[in-house]
Parts: sequence; C-alpha cells; structure tokens
Amino acid sequence: MSEVLEQTAASWPEVVVSDVSELIRGVTYSKEQATDKPQDGYTPVLRATNIQESRLVLESDLVFVPDSNVSANQRLRAGDIVVATSSGSKHLVGKSGLVHSDWRGSFGAFCAAIRPKANIESRYLAAFLQSPSYWKQVGKKALGVNINNLRRGDIESLTLPLPTLTKQREIVAELEKQFSRLDEAVANLQRVKVNLKRYKASVLKAAVEGRLVETEATLAHREGRTYETGEQLLQRILEERRAKWAGKGQYKEPEATNVSDLGKLPEGWTWASAVQACEQVVDCHNKTAPYTSTGIPLVRTTNIKDGRLLLDDTRYVDQPTYEFWSRRCPPEPGDVLFTREAPMGEAGIIPPGVKLCLGQRTMLMRPSPAISSSFLLSALLSPVVKDLIDRVAVGSGVKHLRVGDVERLPVPLPPVGEQARIVAEVDRHLSILREVEAEVDANLQRAQALRQATLSTAFSR
Repeated sequence: MSEVLEQTAASWPEVVVSDVSELIRGVTYSKEQATDKPQDGYTPVLRATNIQESRLVLESDLVFVPDSNVSANQRLRAGDIVVATSSGSKHLVGKSGLVHSDWRGSFGAFCAAIRPKANIESRYLAAFLQSPSYWKQVGKKALGVNINNLRRGDIESLTLPLPTLTKQREIVAELEKQFSRLDEAVANLQRVKVNLKRYKASVLKAAVEGRLVETEATLAHREGRTYETGEQLLQRILEERRAKWAGKGQYKEPEATNVSDLGKLPEGWTWASAVQACEQVVDCHNKTAPYTSTGIPLVRTTNIKDGRLLLDDTRYVDQPTYEFWSRRCPPEPGDVLFTREAPMGEAGIIPPGVKLCLGQRTMLMRPSPAISSSFLLSALLSPVVKDLIDRVAVGSGVKHLRVGDVERLPVPLPPVGEQARIVAEVDRHLSILREVEAEVDANLQRAQALRQATLSTAFSR
C-alpha cells in the first residue's frame, strides 16, 4: 500500500459534512409533470437508480420535468456529489456519484446534492463517501421499515478526517492512480460478462431454431423411420385435453397464434401459442399481498432473473393469504413463472420441494406433460421469442404485456425426443458458462474488496 495512504489520519482534525459542504434538496414534481422523453423547456432529473458503481449515469433512465420546477441552486455543477437519500431498496440508500463537469440537469426528491465548500477538494469528499468509514456510519442512520432513509441531519452529521488541501490532493492523486489500474481490470471483467451474455443468447437462439442438435427429422430420414412431428404432438395434446374436459359449460379451444408473420421453423417443428402448449396460463392476483416476517415465499418480478428464481431476498405471506392468492392455480414445482412488467419477459422454473406464492405482475405457465418445462424456459428466454415479446408489448414509458398477449405468445414446438436433446445440450453449454461467470464474479468481488481496503487505509483514524 502507498505511503501517501498509510499516513495516519489520527492527527487530522475531524469535521462533519456540514462543515465542508452545503446540502441541497432534490426537485419535487408530480407524476403528471414528468416524462421520459427530452423536450424543450424540460430539465433532465437523476434518480437513485442513476447512481451505479460510484458513478452517475447521465445518458439513460432519466426523467424530464418542467424547467419551472427546478431552482437555480438545484442545477448540478462540476464538483457536486449526488447521494441517494431514500429508496425501497436498502442497497441504494447512501450511494453517491461525483459530477465531473457541468451538466444541465438536476436530481429528484429522493436524492440530495452535497456541494463542497472551498476548504475541501470535491474528489476527496467523493472518495470518503465510498469508504468503509462512511458506510459504517450510514448503516447506523439509514433505518426504516419498508423504505430506508437518510435524513438531512444524518448526512450533515457524518464525520470525516480533514487534512490540508495539499494533503487532500495528494491522497486523491494516489487513489486515482491505484484505482485506474483497478478500473481497467474491472472493465476487462465486465467485457467478459457481456460476452458471456451474448454467448448464452446465441446458444438459446440456436436451440429454438433447430441448430443446436440434430433435428428429429434428420435422424428419422437417416434411420429410415417415422416420428411424431411437432404439429402431430400439438394435435395430440389438444385432443387429449379436449377428451379430459370436465369443466363447466362447453369446451373452448385454446386460441392459436398467428403464424403468418413468424419465422420459418425446421422440418418437424410447429408454432404453438402459450395456451395451446400449457395446461394452465394463469395471471397473478393483481394486488399487493399483505407481507409477514415468515411464512410462504412471495415471488415478485425482481425475484425472477436470467432463467432463475432468486429466493434469498424475498418477502413472505401467511397460509390464508397464500390460499386466497393461489385459488386459481396453486404453483407447483416444474411450473414456469413469467413476468409481464418491471422487468418484462423474465422467466424461471419452480424447483423441486419449493412452495411459493405469485406476486404482482407475474404469471404461471404449466406446460402439458409432453412438453418440457426446461425447453419452454429456453424458448421464452431466447432472442427469437424475446423479439416476439417486444412486438406485442404496450406502454409509452415502462413496457408491459397484457395477459391475453402472454396467452397468445408464440412458442416453437419440436418433437418430444428433440426437446430432451436440446435441453441436455443447453444445460451443457450453460453449465460451462456458469462456471466462467462465477469466476468472473469472484474476481469482481476481489476487486471491490481491494478498493474498499484502499479507501479504508486512506480514511481510517
């Protein structure tokens, strides 16, 4: 570690943030005043989600509000530091980013700007706001039941060591030198992650276009035998479903998908709508469930990502709530869960031995016995079907899917044996991908730990 950073801060005076900066409140606006499109007379506004990895994302995910809502003091200047003060996510509260150059935007009411005074170098203060010392203090102050908050007084009372301006600049120069090498390594790792994501997409695309394994048609022709085509499989599924009908009223045929503008499939495949391919396609109960501290996991859209269910950060419901919310179709292992909105188009399979409840904006797909849940999942996550999802999505701001659009969603359907071979090959490719991704993530964590250790050395008293 550098001697510049190892010099003890014990002899430096301890100050509070209000001694070295001015705290500025964020812009307030109504939902009706905001737009996600830039236009004359409107100011771009940052939100907590625009603060990522200690930097401000100024190019995307902005809200635009009338200029009249923004005071001159709320317009960001070079050297300002934007900090998230309130969020439903405890991981966002306290995150901050430095404004490196003048920007004509502002920041919302769930953020604040820390504007350094003349007695502190803005980059020194920004570095402190990333340090373990800062986060330890924030952890004690950002307390809330559902929404975590940092109040004005919480920020202004944060303490930090204050050396001379000359020493501050020496520390900043050394941090920037060390972090430039670390940033380069992290950037390389992030590029690997992007390439892994592309690799996964290419595997799934090949899987649902009949290019990942030999098709059943090719094998049958070579072996001189017949086989059940995807079209015959679909007809068998529909006939068996019709024969087993024991519901009320006359049996209603599941709605087919419009295949006129869909891509050509391999020999022996066919297109099926989700309701044709599945015994059940059920929307969730569209109301926020009453949470409990323990009980049955409630799956929200944020718990479904990259083909998996993430149940380590979930909420719970009690048994009566579960029974009411699941009265149309209790979720079972093997069911595919699908998100209609926020985010749209994510999917995952309920693993064995797991009991859960559907949250808002999620849907359940229970494939027919002759259709593999894993194949259906691969199809839903493939670029082929994701493109079809984007075609039917609605909404000028946040895109979402209507229930009927999900029911009619086209799914490619190969013969049964080919489904099994495709799933096995997808699993083989993705298991390799997961191993590489785990190593990349471990290296990213090591880089973050090194960054925090460096900051700890610079700011510990």
